[in-house]
Amino acid sequence: MNLPSNNSHFVHHVIFYLKNPSSVEDKALLIKGLQELSKVPCIQFSNIGSPAATTREVIEKDYSISWLCIFESAEQEGVYQVHPIHLAFVENCKHLWQKVVIYDAETC
Repeated sequence: MNLPSNNSHFVHHVIFYLKNPSSVEDKALLIKGLQELSKVPCIQFSNIGSPAATTREVIEKDYSISWLCIFESAEQEGVYQVHPIHLAFVENCKHLWQKVVIYDAETC
């Protein structure tokens, strides 16, 4: 990960719950959409993930896809929110999910 060393970041973590969680096609479409979304210029780092095979009691594994991205600041995350690529992603993929949970965090 090549993040600036100022140690101040804004983390945007999105958890997607697909309408059809067993659909390989829907999962592939969401991943393809997120790969396109990662091209938004103000994103410093992004990661697309799925539940890991870990088994500790505190781990949530009921989601379909995780989207993690890191920005320089909350202002840059705001730029991302209205970027045409992000707006197109929501419009083109929103039919795939039943629920989205977002965790935003700023560096302490």
